[in-house]
Amino acid sequence: MSIKLGVPSKGRLMEKTFDWFGARGVRLSRTGSEREYSGAVEGVGGVDLVLLSAGEIPRELAAGRLHLGVTGTDLIHEKLVQWDQKVEPLAELGFGQADLIVAVPACWVDVTTLDDLDAAAAAFRAAHGFRMRIATKYHRLVRDYLRRGGVADYQLVDSQGATEGTVKNLTAEAIADITSTGETLRANHLKVLEEEPVLRSQATLFRSRGARLEDGDRQVLRGLTETLGV
Repeated sequence: MSIKLGVPSKGRLMEKTFDWFGARGVRLSRTGSEREYSGAVEGVGGVDLVLLSAGEIPRELAAGRLHLGVTGTDLIHEKLVQWDQKVEPLAELGFGQADLIVAVPACWVDVTTLDDLDAAAAAFRAAHGFRMRIATKYHRLVRDYLRRGGVADYQLVDSQGATEGTVKNLTAEAIADITSTGETLRANHLKVLEEEPVLRSQATLFRSRGARLEDGDRQVLRGLTETLGV
C-alpha cells in the first residue's frame, strides 16, 4: 500500500499546487506526455501522485480511493453530502480564491439584496406565468443559500459553461457562479447582490476520512503532513 495524493491534472491549479508542495520540500512532477496522467513524488517516500480533474477529486476522496487531495472548497461542498463527515480540510493553499455569488442584470436597480430578489421573483412569476430562472452548476449550495435567505418562486437551470452569458442569451434571468475579479460579470452587464457570497472558496488540501490505512501508511501519512507543516 501507499498514500495516494490527488492533484489537479492541468493548468494553473496544477502548477500552483506543485509550487506549494515544492516550497515545503516535496517535489511533484508530471511524467510522460501531456496526455498521460501520471506523476512522481520526490522528497518523501511511500506517496503516489494521482492526477485527476479538480471535479473528480471530491468523489475519489469520499470513496477512499485517495488519502489526500487538492481541490476547491466549492467542489467539496457542492459534490459531497455531509462533506465534513467524509473529508477533513488540512490546509488552505492560498490560491484559487473565488466567491460563489448570485448576480442579476445591472439594470435591475431595485434588486440589491436577497429580499429584493424574492420580491422580483414573485413579480416575475405573476407577470410571466413561470418561475424566474437562475443558471448555475452549484445546485446544492445555491438552493440551500436561497432557502436560508427566504427566496421563493425561482427555478435553478443547469449551466456547465459560460454561465454569465445565459442572461444575455435569454435562457435565465439571473445566475449563481464562481467569480474572482468580477470582470466577466461586468462585461455581461451583471451585478453581484450586496450580500455575503454563497461560499468563499480556494484551493485546499483535504484528507479522506474513509481511506483505508495500514500501519505503514499511517507512518507515511504522518511523515508527509509533518513535512508539509499541516
